Amino acid sequence: MSENLPNVFTTQYSAKLELKLQQMTSRLRGRCDEGFHVGKLASPVQQMTAIQAKQPAQRFAPLNRTDTDFTRRWLTPTDRDINQLVDSFDELRTILDVKPKYVEGAAAAFSRAWDDCLITAVTSTATIGVDIAGLSTESFDTSNFQIASTFGASAATGMTVAKMIEVKRIFRHYHVDTDVEPITFVMGSQQESDLLNQVQVVSTEFNDKPVLVNGKITQFLGFDIVFSERLAQSASVRTCFAFARSGLYLGIWKDTNNRISQRTDLSSHPWQLYTDATFGATRTQPGKVITVLCSDSTGADITL
Repeated sequence: MSENLPNVFTTQYSAKLELKLQQMTSRLRGRCDEGFHVGKLASPVQQMTAIQAKQPAQRFAPLNRTDTDFTRRWLTPTDRDINQLVDSFDELRTILDVKPKYVEGAAAAFSRAWDDCLITAVTSTATIGVDIAGLSTESFDTSNFQIASTFGASAATGMTVAKMIEVKRIFRHYHVDTDVEPITFVMGSQQESDLLNQVQVVSTEFNDKPVLVNGKITQFLGFDIVFSERLAQSASVRTCFAFARSGLYLGIWKDTNNRISQRTDLSSHPWQLYTDATFGATRTQPGKVITVLCSDSTGADITL
C-alpha cells in the first residue's frame, strides 16, 4: 500500500434528510369544536341562560312572563405564515432535495401553532356580548375552575389521582354531561410519570380493566388522556387542563395552505415554499374547562 494513498481519501455524506425531534402533529385539533368563518370577528356560539319554573301566585292568576337572557362568544383571527426559499444555484451543490422536508417542517409548525392557540384560550380573557357594539370580557375563574398544586397535600405535588377525581367532581357539579360529551385531559410527560408511579393507576385491583394499553395511559376515570409538552409553566408549576369537547372552540378562517412557486424576480429564480393559515380560539363557557396545577421542573418544550 502506498503511503500516499491518504492523499486521495474521500468524504461521503448521506442522502438521507430528517427533521430534528419536534412535535409533528396536533394533540388538540379534532378534540374540540371547530368551524369556518369570515370577517374580522366571529361568534361561534349563541348561549341562553337557565330559567326557573315558578309556582302560580293563585288560581286564575295573571300569567307572568319569563325572560330568557342571551349572549354570544366571540373570537378574532390571527394570521400565521412561513416563507422558505431554496436557491436553485445551491441545489446544484448538494445531492439533497430539501423541498419535501421544508413542507413537512412547515406542516409540523402549524400543528403546534393550533395547539398553542387552544392552550392560550384556556386561561386567557374571553370576549362576550350580544353584538359588536357592546362587547365585554370574561376572565378565567381560578376560584372555581382551577385546582391548586397543593390540592390534597401540604405542599405542591405533581399529577395525582385525587386531583383528577376533583376535576370529575367539578364537571359534575356544573352539570357537564360527561356521559354524553367526551372529556379530554391534557398533561405533560412529567404528569404521565407521576401517574405511572401511583398504584391506583397501574394496578388492576383498583380498575375493572387495565388502564395501561401497551404501557400507555390513554384513558382513566372516564377522561381521554392527551400528552403535550407545550403547556404553560411558571415557577416549576405546570398548568394542565381538562375540557369538554364543546368547551374549547377552534375557528378557521383559512386552513393550512402550501404554495410552491418559482421566484423569477430574484436571482437564481429560487423556489419559494409558502405556508399560511388564519385561525383563532376561545373557551366557550365557564365550567367546561378546568385547569390543574402540578409541580413540574422539567422545563419548557425543547422545540420552542
